[in-house]
Amino acid sequence: MAKRLSERRRERGTSSSAGRERRSKRAQRAHHSAAVGRRNPALTWGLRFLVVGYLLMLVLWPSWYVVQHTFADGLTGIQTALQDPDVQHALLLTAEVSVLAVAINLVFGVGVSLLLVRYDFPGRRVLSALIDLPLSVSPVVVGLALVLVYNGRYGWFGPWLEDNGIQIIFSWPGMVMATCFVALPLIIREVVPVLEEIGDDQEQAARSLGASGWQTFWRITVPGIRWAIVYGVVLSLARSLGEFGAVKVVAGNVAGETQTATVLVQQKYQNFEQTTAYSVSFLLAFAAVLCLIVVALLRPKASKESR
Repeated sequence: MAKRLSERRRERGTSSSAGRERRSKRAQRAHHSAAVGRRNPALTWGLRFLVVGYLLMLVLWPSWYVVQHTFADGLTGIQTALQDPDVQHALLLTAEVSVLAVAINLVFGVGVSLLLVRYDFPGRRVLSALIDLPLSVSPVVVGLALVLVYNGRYGWFGPWLEDNGIQIIFSWPGMVMATCFVALPLIIREVVPVLEEIGDDQEQAARSLGASGWQTFWRITVPGIRWAIVYGVVLSLARSLGEFGAVKVVAGNVAGETQTATVLVQQKYQNFEQTTAYSVSFLLAFAAVLCLIVVALLRPKASKESR
């Protein structure tokens, strides 16, 4: 009887100490929020105006300028632009190159992410640093490097490839390679943090129960990183649609053959066809923003269904 009473007292003491800890944490959070609320109102509003002004000058104002000139005459500008065969071919080529580059980066990006997170090997940090290389190197330099390596006249591999009927530079394979390079880190940098957060406990449990590597990947790994993959794909697609420097160097800029939409915008603007240039720019920006909106609308719905 005495033992039971002592056990009950210990339990009450433990629960009361846990309650005190929770109350102290709540008090600390309340004190922190009160301290935040006591900040200088002038400083708070000044920072808000600074951020809003920065976004206005850098993003909103230029974007509104393009939209305003695109619809200055209603839908006439877009209709006229879409009737141009060069515009049609440029938009189609841009879409094909972007989708193909995103598909390649998706497969390669998920594989490299698993390699960096799930395995420890010599040179792992070097590989992780090299993945961020496209973010620090100019796309024009990337295009020039591809020309030096795959040029059919004096490149390292270009003459042999062209002798076997494969043209890289001034053709769509070179454009895909350049686009893949500039968009390479986007999927990897979205997937790696999620893989590190979820860990590999469920994967090990699945293997211990007899699941194969592919079954573990498709049923355990992919569902855990699906939204990271989606966001990485959307960012990679938006980056691929707007790529200009590297593609311009390797494409050759031949109207109706190797001219992408971004290069066409520059050409039309320089040829004083500003309406067509504004219209194509608006279509590219609208496609990228539409992808972000679709993902933002789908994610809450999917999360509610998973609950």
